[in-house]
Amino acid sequence: MSLFEVKDIDAMRADAAGEGSGLRRVLGTKQLVFLGIGAVIGAGIFSTLGDAAAGSADRAGAGPAVVLSFLLLGGVCALAGLCYAEMAAMLPAAGSAYTYSYLTLGRLAAWIVGWNLILEYAIGNVGVAISWSSYLQGVLGAFGVTLPGWLGVGWYDLQEQIATAVALGDAAERARLEAIAADAPGLFGQPLCINLPAVAITAVITMLLVRGIRESARANDVMVLIKLVVLVLFLGVGAFYVDPGNWRPFAPNGWTGIHQGAAIVFFAFIGFDAISTAAEETRDPQRTMPRGILGALAICTLIYMAVGAVATGMLPYAQLKASNPLVTAFEQAHLPAVELIVGLGAVVSMTAVLLVFQLGQPRILMAMARDGLMPRRFGAVHGTYRTPHVATVLTGVFVGLATAVMDDGLAYELCNIGTLLAFASVSLGVLVLRVKRPDLPRPFRVPAVWVVAPLAIAACVYTMAGLPATSWTRFVVWLGIGLVLFFAFARRSGPAAGGVR
Repeated sequence: MSLFEVKDIDAMRADAAGEGSGLRRVLGTKQLVFLGIGAVIGAGIFSTLGDAAAGSADRAGAGPAVVLSFLLLGGVCALAGLCYAEMAAMLPAAGSAYTYSYLTLGRLAAWIVGWNLILEYAIGNVGVAISWSSYLQGVLGAFGVTLPGWLGVGWYDLQEQIATAVALGDAAERARLEAIAADAPGLFGQPLCINLPAVAITAVITMLLVRGIRESARANDVMVLIKLVVLVLFLGVGAFYVDPGNWRPFAPNGWTGIHQGAAIVFFAFIGFDAISTAAEETRDPQRTMPRGILGALAICTLIYMAVGAVATGMLPYAQLKASNPLVTAFEQAHLPAVELIVGLGAVVSMTAVLLVFQLGQPRILMAMARDGLMPRRFGAVHGTYRTPHVATVLTGVFVGLATAVMDDGLAYELCNIGTLLAFASVSLGVLVLRVKRPDLPRPFRVPAVWVVAPLAIAACVYTMAGLPATSWTRFVVWLGIGLVLFFAFARRSGPAAGGVR
């Protein structure tokens, strides 16, 4: 097959208009907005906020100006979100950016985008699950429950922590971590360390998603309400402990810090496109998809800016550099009760993120399987539950195994760069269809599209430029593996479902 053949848009629209996929259309605007909030407000605000504000050895921190990093990202994602809204309303099919790329840019581009969406959903969920485990262990510790050290951290994560302790000259921390390795059972001469809580929550989420989309959406609704209550509590109580002096200097590293902080905290925003993966399970998607995407983005941007302002006002920004910055803020304020509530809220919040990301990845695999770019079995739909059960279980197994051993920093870096590429491809696809198929009905149209879409592409590339060099190196390796698989298998597979031309 030609590398640049595209799917037949008219055939795909006809398929999406019916029930041929076997998935149930049960989601409305409220459920979509809640899915977006469930995916967006999670590990980003509860984990990466402190890192973005404080910076690291190879990256400048934003300081209190992290609120501007959130505003910058809100603008970038709003531009991309408008393009997503036009595509989702016009082409309401599962697969998100992968499907849009196949319809506009061709088979090879679709494979590259789909392969990188695995970075966003599956690899991203590895980082979320590890952060979830860290918060859970903190909450359990408050009640006197402690897991054996080797069951609470993955092997690679432990090695990274030991290396960091050595580099910092922290002898006490190094001794503590080496004691965990010494207590662990051995396997081939290496300590058998497994992040058991992360594996367990991944298994629970996978079983829920196999059970059904309606049940999953209801569980997400409850968790979103809980996380919003916790964040309101954080803002309401934390505002009384704000010291305006902590906001000076506001931007200690100038625009460089704001830019590089935005590139790291971008993980906080990536979940909004998960809404578009549920297009085939949405009622009246032509109207509800744009509302869900843009509504979730607006709400989340405002919440992030408010939380960033309060957190950096409560503590000097350098002290927020922790895996749980919001809990750290209340710990320093000597408010253990609120600290515990925020920790519990983080556990619930990140459970929702896990749920929505685990919902999105199987639907991308299902769409790729329909097109012959993944084994056809991945596209199977359960006869009773009407969910892509094979792809869901496969995703759960992959994420579970990875969380058992990986560290979250690696997952976040890979996730950000892959997602930005997907955002840029969707924005480009909107322009391509405006030229090639101006006749297509567009229930939602990007305003000033020849300004907005190019700005979205440029903003994504600019944000990618703020990522560390190590992120680019790992991305190139991941992309190389994907291209090898494409030319070895996917290129020679059968014609795409819905036809190509």
